[in-house]
Amino acid sequence: MSSRRSSRQQAIQNQINRLDRKINQFQIRSRKFSWYRLLVFITGGILVFVSTFWISETLAWFIFAIFFILFNIVAFFHRRLERGIRRHQIWKEMKISQLARMNLDWKNIPESNLSLPFSDLTFEDDLDMTGKRSLHQLIDISISHEGSQRLASWLLQNKPDFTSIQKRQKIVKELIPLSRFRNKLLLTFHLVSNVQLDGQRLIKWLRAEFPSLKIKKLLAISTGFVALNLALFLGAQFIGIRPYWIFSLFLYFIFYLYNFKMLQNYFDIIFHLDDELTKFRQVSRYLESYPYGKNEHLREMCGPFLDPQIVPSKQLRKIKLVTAAVGMRMNPIIAILLNLILPWDFFFSRLIHHYRDEMKIILPQWVDTWAELEALIAISNFAYLNPDYCFPDIINQESENLESPLVEARNMGHPLIPADQKICNDFSINNRGEVNLITGSNMSGKSTFLKTIGVNLCLAYAGGTVNAAHLRTSLFRIFTSIKINDSIVDGFSFFYAEVKRLRALLDALQDDLQYPVLFLIDEIFRGTNNRERLIGSRSYIRHLVSQNGLGLIATHDLELTKLADQFSNITNFHFREEVVAGRMVFDYKLHPGPCPTTNALKIMMMEGLPVILEE
Repeated sequence: MSSRRSSRQQAIQNQINRLDRKINQFQIRSRKFSWYRLLVFITGGILVFVSTFWISETLAWFIFAIFFILFNIVAFFHRRLERGIRRHQIWKEMKISQLARMNLDWKNIPESNLSLPFSDLTFEDDLDMTGKRSLHQLIDISISHEGSQRLASWLLQNKPDFTSIQKRQKIVKELIPLSRFRNKLLLTFHLVSNVQLDGQRLIKWLRAEFPSLKIKKLLAISTGFVALNLALFLGAQFIGIRPYWIFSLFLYFIFYLYNFKMLQNYFDIIFHLDDELTKFRQVSRYLESYPYGKNEHLREMCGPFLDPQIVPSKQLRKIKLVTAAVGMRMNPIIAILLNLILPWDFFFSRLIHHYRDEMKIILPQWVDTWAELEALIAISNFAYLNPDYCFPDIINQESENLESPLVEARNMGHPLIPADQKICNDFSINNRGEVNLITGSNMSGKSTFLKTIGVNLCLAYAGGTVNAAHLRTSLFRIFTSIKINDSIVDGFSFFYAEVKRLRALLDALQDDLQYPVLFLIDEIFRGTNNRERLIGSRSYIRHLVSQNGLGLIATHDLELTKLADQFSNITNFHFREEVVAGRMVFDYKLHPGPCPTTNALKIMMMEGLPVILEE
């Protein structure tokens, strides 16, 4: 484990320890405040009781006022202390989560709510990109569904865009040292809600159709009714006309009841909108007031939160005021009085309708920007927790006039393997049509190596750091054939499912010449007999060397290594092992050439299975 990584782990652990001590101190003080409140309540109660019956009722009221004020002062400071405890507890949970992500402590890493499968790409499952104990779960710290989905979409790209990758890299580089900015945003949200924000559901709900009656006309009619009621009432009181206001009030009441369901719909809108936007309100204020300084790319990305024409805090304040006004009429008596003297419900329904139309336009911008920022924060947090990872050098093959795509990596490892167990390798492939055959014994690391290359390219295209000392790569469409499953529902055998997957690779190689395919295949035709597997594998590999792609094939068939003698584009590599003190020892290092040994029979014999060596 690198010294930088160890130092960062220790720093986070020290923060957790300090937070623990602080929380314990606050809790001790909180218990004292609980006793203070009880003492003030009992003492005040006794003094009021004694004064009332034995001294003076006036004195009793005076004592009651004094102790009432004193009790509320103590309660105020107690509540503030409790908020401080909650704030520190949330901060501690965030730090524990960070440490868990560094140590791959999956029990303390929250699972994602992402709907699976997220895409139809083969490498989503093959490379453990989503789901339990996946790369997405390791990186994702989003507080909204949109942020989590945006991160997944970046990790699962079939056609990565060079400009977008460069833009994301620049923002991530600015965000990495801004740990307080990142943590404060998450803390601010968790202080107001424990429920994930669902912006798309809110947008869809805002755009839903409601009753077709025009609220403007209803407001005008209700205003006319209120004015008529008032005029007739005043006329009856001061001019002496008959009390016609009773009839007009009755008609107004009927009109109100007829439209009550529509009014209730608007009130439900504003209450739901306010509840959801409360989660948004605090973080938007933080983004508006944050001093971005030299972080110009971050400032530009947060532009919709800084636009003086539609500053979120101003828009959300209007929603809050309308919600408060509508809340006043929840008391039936107050509701009657308000609507008698003013067209209260109709007026605020009209205002809700107006604000709803405004929010339909500007809210999608905020949600999209927030999703983008969350995904970038997640990637930058991942980079911060892995200081020994590097930013890849992404090559735009067209602009740099490269004849062939390339991947050049030094000390590349797999981010889902614990640091103290991880073995890193150097690797390069840089010719169109090139195929690297990876041979080796069982458990030697072939499949993991294929996944290592794929996972790090996905990280690179997402704009993040990669588990390598150096990575230089051009843009590829990644295609994998690693985890093949049969399907009882579709009636597919394992072999047929594998054939369909490999056929899909040939189709991908024919499409979109701008993006060559990088294929990662773990064994070919495992579902058939040795003779047909060898014939099929040879034919398939011969075909690959003439296509618009390059890649690696892991195999147990040592006969396939002879293809390197026939094709200059085929190169052999292997992983090896040795038996030490009666047990298999693997070095998990990539070596040139075909594998000189096999270990299947050794493993069988070591586990006590009968093995008869026939000549």
